Amino acid sequence: MQTLLAIAISLLAGLMLSRLAKLLQLPAVTAYLVAGILIGPYLLGALDVEGLGFVSQESVKSLSIISDVALGFIAFSIGNEFRVSQLKKIGKQATVIGIFQAVITTLLVDAALIGLHFLIPNELPLPAAITLGAVAAATAPAATLMVVKQYKAKGALTDILLPVVALDDAVGLVLFAISFGIARSLAVGSVSIAAIILEPLIEVFFSLLLGFVMGLLFTLCERFFHSNSKRLAMSLCFVLFTVALSKLTFSIGSVHVAFSPLLSCMMLGTVFCNICDFSLELMSRVDKWAAPVLILFFVISGAELELSVFLNPYILLIGVVYIISRSLGKYSGAYASSRLMKCDKNIVDYLGITLLPQAGVALGMAIKSKEAFIGANANIGTVISNITLFAVLIYELVGPMLTKMALTAAGDISAEGKTSARRKNSGFFHRHHHHDVESYDPKKH
Repeated sequence: MQTLLAIAISLLAGLMLSRLAKLLQLPAVTAYLVAGILIGPYLLGALDVEGLGFVSQESVKSLSIISDVALGFIAFSIGNEFRVSQLKKIGKQATVIGIFQAVITTLLVDAALIGLHFLIPNELPLPAAITLGAVAAATAPAATLMVVKQYKAKGALTDILLPVVALDDAVGLVLFAISFGIARSLAVGSVSIAAIILEPLIEVFFSLLLGFVMGLLFTLCERFFHSNSKRLAMSLCFVLFTVALSKLTFSIGSVHVAFSPLLSCMMLGTVFCNICDFSLELMSRVDKWAAPVLILFFVISGAELELSVFLNPYILLIGVVYIISRSLGKYSGAYASSRLMKCDKNIVDYLGITLLPQAGVALGMAIKSKEAFIGANANIGTVISNITLFAVLIYELVGPMLTKMALTAAGDISAEGKTSARRKNSGFFHRHHHHDVESYDPKKH
């Protein structure tokens, strides 16, 4: 009963606050995150009434399966952006920008935090500074995708944004593994070349391989069904299947092998959308089905945010330096690389702003760091975790709003993109439900 109440209250809080956000012209994802904070352990949950709110971080984590499933659907949807026809136009640009801006961000954050380390060595250990540089490379695909879908953004900036965000996380995983390996060797005095070089490459390779195989199986299985409802059920089945398999870990000798659920589900979506001739229709149906799950994901993410990090002045100082240097890295890296690739002026001017949101992938890196640095080095993991939590709190609340502003300034969001099921034009969607919703152009109807 308490779990069901928590889910129901999370959905209700997120939905009701989204109405307030609309009045304030804020993205709905910001409202969901604020709703999570309000019903989280530090506010409503502090009343200690089970079911009314989240009374502890443990009660929030008890719903972690919802977050896993939501990230799977988010990645699956982003995979839809890697259509061969689209990649022929922007594939080279997206690849160069995705790699360049991630590396520039890591180097800039590393330089800023290593400099700060020499001023406050006891509060910011060198291994923590190096690791945080790699954590900074990761971007939150969930928040970005939600803003794009809410406002039905279309244009040159949107076309390149989602592939760049997807590549960003793949590059981020490699950068994190290398930086994390160096940081651990500094902390414990020994280094494993296999762990530093092989593990990140193996994780990316096996994750993409898993997604590729599952994509082929998915395409094969859906051919046995012709009704839309059964094809939708098959889509859900394979997303859940891929998320579950990506949780596996094993070792080959001294090399630890793990999978990235994001990369695996992205590849699942990529393979499916390039082989299946009606994938657009099915993707739009999956998006509608997953909408409540995504609301829950963001509300739970808001409830997970540790407000206690604001109590430590050193965390605030390091966090501010991290946020400023990461923001500069994302913007300057995207600006320089998009100019180099002769991209559209709107991409050059605004892409860097849309890459600021940070959440799930960065938190995953922080958790891995906290688990790895134990005993005498436990302080290193705690610093990494607290700085990441602080940055996520700021970026998740401000990032979606900045993304919306950038897409609007670039002309990718227009008044026609905002639709309501209560308006007369909603009849069009019901009469033409077999078309992709996002392809609707009010000027033609």
